[in-house]
Amino acid sequence: MSQRDDAWFEAMFRAHVQDVSRYARRRVAVSDADDLTAETFATAWRRRLDIADGTELPWLYRTCGFLIANYRRKGVPTPIEFVPELPDDTDPESLAIADDELRRVLAELSPRDRQVLLLNAWEGLQGEELATVLGISRGGADAALSRARARLRDVWAQVQDPLDV
Repeated sequence: MSQRDDAWFEAMFRAHVQDVSRYARRRVAVSDADDLTAETFATAWRRRLDIADGTELPWLYRTCGFLIANYRRKGVPTPIEFVPELPDDTDPESLAIADDELRRVLAELSPRDRQVLLLNAWEGLQGEELATVLGISRGGADAALSRARARLRDVWAQVQDPLDV
């Protein structure tokens, strides 16, 4: 294991802060994403000896995912006057999710299938990295991705041809 000092943390932070920030912004309000990103890195500093070399980004995604789940369980009320910031129209992921048809298809999938597919599509995770984020074996991650893709194809086909139900 490499030396886990300030220089290691700074290098890890610089290498991954944008990825973790995008991960959080896709899942929570922009106003909360920065706090969750900061908490993710604060946790990484406290747990730096637990992060295996080469698994930093998947470890950060998984930790951020846990923090987001805890945040959602708290049920923070949103004032009615609050209007979320407009999405960045140049971000292809935002454009894809803005598509109503895709949103309907994703809504038909289980939360687990959505998580697996979005980690693969948005974050580019597969194999060992996907397994690390999901907390399962490599084979389990590969199977989960394959099953999620099959269910996505089935739901997509139903949305394309709703009379064939």
